Parts: sequence; structure tokens; C-alpha cells
Amino acid sequence: MSMETGYWTALWLFVPALPLALWVAWSDLCFMRISNRVVLGMGCVFLIFGLIALPFDVWLWRLLQIVIVLTVGFVANNLGLIGGGDAKYAAAIAPFFAPGDLREVILIFAAMLLAAYVTHRLFQWLPPVRRMTPDWKSWQSGKDFPMGLALSGTLLGYLALPILAPWLSV
Repeated sequence: MSMETGYWTALWLFVPALPLALWVAWSDLCFMRISNRVVLGMGCVFLIFGLIALPFDVWLWRLLQIVIVLTVGFVANNLGLIGGGDAKYAAAIAPFFAPGDLREVILIFAAMLLAAYVTHRLFQWLPPVRRMTPDWKSWQSGKDFPMGLALSGTLLGYLALPILAPWLSV
């Protein structure tokens, strides 16, 4: 799998995005909420580190992805398909993905969504896990799902691939 995002670009973006993405995943599991502050923080990570990691013209075009994903996200939110926090977070992480890597992003997202959903649904029935996390709202969310878990996994997986590629090559 050859990706448009290279080693150094991925590394510059992965390191500052990691703590925020992990926070979003945990917060969505625990509270079924993605904070606006973390969404803005992720946007700032791209504004600052994206400018370092990418050529200026590429960086500017990637900012347009925020508008596109936010528009689609709000339509999906109004249709009841996703939560508002999920829509805002998806828009905030959108510029991290190279448009030329869309196929890879879709594959990674599909895998992360399936893995997150199955893991979440299975773990909610494990007594040791429930004892450690008795107050997590996502356990009682019914049909709602903490999409921040899958979105964060997608971002981190996408950025990790070019970083790990030198060691994964055969």
C-alpha cells in the first residue's frame, strides 16, 4: 500500500495528535461526549504542525477539507445518523488525511469502525471490564455508539502506517 503521506509528515502530525485522539476516544467512551475544546485543539494541531509538515499550498487545500466534512457532518447529524461532536471531530481531523489516500482512509475507517464496535459491544458484557468502568455512559447508550473511538483509531492508524512502513516492508 503506497500512501501520499510520507514518514516525516506523518511523524510531525502523529506526535501532537496522539494525546488528543486518545482523550477523544476515552471521553466518548466514558461520557458519550467530545469536547469542543479538544476539537479546537486538534484543529490547532493541524494549523501549527501541518504548516511545518506540508508545503504551504497543500496545507491551504487541506483546510478546505474541514469545510467539506463539517458540512456533510452537520447534514448527517440533522438526519440523526451521527452526533454533533462526531461531526465536529471528523471535520477537525479531516485535513490530516491526504486526498490521494482516500481509498486507504476508507479501508482504515471501515476496519476501525468494525473493530471498535465489536470490541465495545463485547467488552460491555465482561464483568472485569464493567467493574473497572461502571460509570461509562457508552455501556448504557443503547443503539448509540462512541464514534470518537473509531475516528481516533482511524486518524492514529492512518498516521502510524507511514511511520511504521520502513519496519513493515518485506
